Amino acid sequence: MQSANDISIPTELQQMISSEMAWTYGILPYKEDGNDLHFFVRESQDMEWVKEDLEVILGRKVILSALREEEIERFLGKFYRRSGSAVKSEGKSTNVGDKDDFLLRIIHEARSVGSSDIHIEIYEDEARIRIRIDGILVERYKLDLDEYPEVVNKIKIKSNLDITEKRLPQDGRLSFEEFDVRVSILPTLHGEKIVLRILARDVSQVDLNKLGFAEDEKYHYLEGVRKPNGIVLISGPTGSGKTTTLYATLKILNEEKRNIVTVEDPIEYTLKGINQVQLKESIGLTFTSALRSFLRQDPDIIMLGEIRDGETAQMAIRAALTGHLVLSTIHTNSAWGTISRLIDMGVPSYLLAGTINTSVAQRLVRVLCDNCKRKETLNPTELPKVFRERALNHHHVAEGCDQCHYTGYAGRKAIYEVISIDHELSDRIKDEQLKVDELLKQRGIKKISESAFDLLRDGVTSLEEVYALLTNI
Repeated sequence: MQSANDISIPTELQQMISSEMAWTYGILPYKEDGNDLHFFVRESQDMEWVKEDLEVILGRKVILSALREEEIERFLGKFYRRSGSAVKSEGKSTNVGDKDDFLLRIIHEARSVGSSDIHIEIYEDEARIRIRIDGILVERYKLDLDEYPEVVNKIKIKSNLDITEKRLPQDGRLSFEEFDVRVSILPTLHGEKIVLRILARDVSQVDLNKLGFAEDEKYHYLEGVRKPNGIVLISGPTGSGKTTTLYATLKILNEEKRNIVTVEDPIEYTLKGINQVQLKESIGLTFTSALRSFLRQDPDIIMLGEIRDGETAQMAIRAALTGHLVLSTIHTNSAWGTISRLIDMGVPSYLLAGTINTSVAQRLVRVLCDNCKRKETLNPTELPKVFRERALNHHHVAEGCDQCHYTGYAGRKAIYEVISIDHELSDRIKDEQLKVDELLKQRGIKKISESAFDLLRDGVTSLEEVYALLTNI
């Protein structure tokens, strides 16, 4: 009889059966071999009866292996949930019907695999829980429909929200010793959908040297942020790691001699020695109003979570002109595109030319799982036209295994495009001569597309992952 220490349940197989089915039959799926499905089953179960039922339900051949009662109970408690069932979880007895225990288990599981968000959602005939790993949602649990309202109410109570309000969106927060969880509840057709955003307080793992900057890019970036005044902007879509780069920068700049203030939405990390303000638009605490107040607080460095409109942009310019260093993010497709966006927002080009130090574009690229990636021949016609002449005959593709939750990827890597604004580029901005592609090329400034191609060539990521970046020339 196999030891429980040897059991590994792939995510793909775990999701094949419901919690109710797992507990009713006392089974754990653990292997798929062609059309055969392998299950562990309670040694006390009638194995012939279980085998017949499973083959009818699943439509495939089933092979059963007996497992000791206490071991099957422990793993059922870990991977599946059924209301009112007493199980052993994490080495101690608990009741799976306890919504506190289940909620904590989901949150800690998500945090342990580096997930950023937990999605708890209900549809007409099912409810499920998904977690976002490396930017992609992976289903982890299915819930019984009659249990779903209890889970929702428990989350509302824990985050101090109104359990009677089911028609309007609500936002709350859960606090733990080492991290916080932002709660967002949205009424949908079949019930309330919940998203839990995990906000790590520990900033010790955030290191500028480990984010993905090439040495020359890091040199030019640090040159910009170490100036006593001016603006440094990081651009990119939502979820591209801009805020993490800003926190890594603040860690470097955080010295006793400097007064650093930030306004953020949300505050993702807490930094000792830095004055952090949480945005609250509902009471009028916006980026613009906070920035206006900051200027009366004798700051040296100001960090704005995001420049969203012309008013905030002009306030940031004003702060930079009066001798402050301003760090912020903005949504544009490229580092140079940030200049056009700010001018479109109403910032006078002559003021922008005199204040912007550095413009950075950033993306996150998923890294292939070393355990399961596969090398394949590449037809050059599969590449975007501009890269077809490159000597690239092979590439790696994502396969998927239990180590990477069957996504084919394990972790992400940031890639950057860094433009340091010197006198020549400043003059171009002042005169609104914004076609500078040749000039940037002459200076050897590496575009996002080039960095993405390098990762593809080196087998770090897949063509599927970077194709959109390769076409963004």
